[in-house]
Amino acid sequence: MKKTGKTIARRDFLKKGASTAALFAAAKFALPAGVAFAQSGPEVKGTKLGYIALTDASPLIVAQEKGFYAKYGLTEMEILKQASWGATRDNMALGTKANGIDGGHILRPKAHLYSTGTVMQNKQPLPMYTLLNLNEDGQAISVAAEYKETGVKLDASALKAAFAKKKAEGKEVKVAMTFPGGTHDLWLRYWLAAGGIDPDKDVSTIVVPPPQMVANMKVGNMDAFCVGEPWNEQLVNQEIGFTALTTGELWFKHPEKILGMRADFVDANPKATQAILMAVMEAQQWCEKMENKQEMAEIVGKRQWFNVPVPDIIGRIKGDINYGNGRKVAGSNLRMKFWGEGGAVSYPWKSLDSWFVTENVRWGKFEAGFDIKGLVNKTNRSDLWLQAAKTLGVSGAPSGDSRGVEKLFDGKIFDPANPQAYLKSLSIKRVEV
Repeated sequence: MKKTGKTIARRDFLKKGASTAALFAAAKFALPAGVAFAQSGPEVKGTKLGYIALTDASPLIVAQEKGFYAKYGLTEMEILKQASWGATRDNMALGTKANGIDGGHILRPKAHLYSTGTVMQNKQPLPMYTLLNLNEDGQAISVAAEYKETGVKLDASALKAAFAKKKAEGKEVKVAMTFPGGTHDLWLRYWLAAGGIDPDKDVSTIVVPPPQMVANMKVGNMDAFCVGEPWNEQLVNQEIGFTALTTGELWFKHPEKILGMRADFVDANPKATQAILMAVMEAQQWCEKMENKQEMAEIVGKRQWFNVPVPDIIGRIKGDINYGNGRKVAGSNLRMKFWGEGGAVSYPWKSLDSWFVTENVRWGKFEAGFDIKGLVNKTNRSDLWLQAAKTLGVSGAPSGDSRGVEKLFDGKIFDPANPQAYLKSLSIKRVEV
């Protein structure tokens, strides 16, 4: 029988159809948790997420390098380095439609500060959602080498006389953090205030982008700083200063960065949001495993990501901490945590959001009597995390929104059911309670 054009076209169509069917079958075999996304597809093939060169951004980067986004149907994701937390804010305000970003690795309180417009240009609110907690612990407060003789560690009061002496000589005492009202600002303030040093009156608090911390301390621009890794470890390796404490000593298993996204993207793209969540959650599980730490350091240390030598990253992510003041610990539980049992690290506990909002009430970012619970409920999407965890087959996932009562290093108690009692217990603050 003579082959007509129609016959050939039909055979080509059938061959392509068979190939497509085989592709989907292979996808189903390879992607049991994400098959719905692979077959029906998320609403978009990707979006742009921002990150700062900090170790806690690792899950976003690993998800890209290991193909986890593509696994869930997001073949066009872009993970873009941001110059500073201020640049992150401005690019988030633009959104991808205006050549900005739709979400990314951000300081946990930024979801609250953006949504209320508190730190936005013209105070214009930018509705945000907290989708997951990227990590616990793994930050530090480091001090210039000139203060080694004070022996300062967890108790900041050891610096009080030295700082007062410097001020009496007419010199300015500068302590640096990364963004007003952000996590590093709050850790630094808490530590100083617990030692009787008022962060607004006894010192000058300045903003410095994380990758610029070490260089600024090297030239004497600051007396202390709080930042995430790998910058504290790099400071010690370069013998410019020393680490007084890791933030896990200040509050063990404290939350830190989040995957935060613009609410309008999440609302318009529920499938894509679930795909992003699952990819990052899978990356968190990978990052948590000790046998992956070396490769993780090698990945994020690359020029296109952090451009940082592996020796400046590897120690502290394993819990090996050289404080630079003669103190060293190996294999400590102060390492950065990414997943935890049942995903308890990744889960965005609302009770932990309540602490951050309460601290920002303490320091005047929000007024006294602010509706803490209302803001947390508006911004925290633990329901979306639970949905992704169910699809992934996570066992033992959290069932509530409160981690319970928290205790900080100085004995202060935070009960998320009674933030006012916590505020009353604090001696140095900017709010009357």
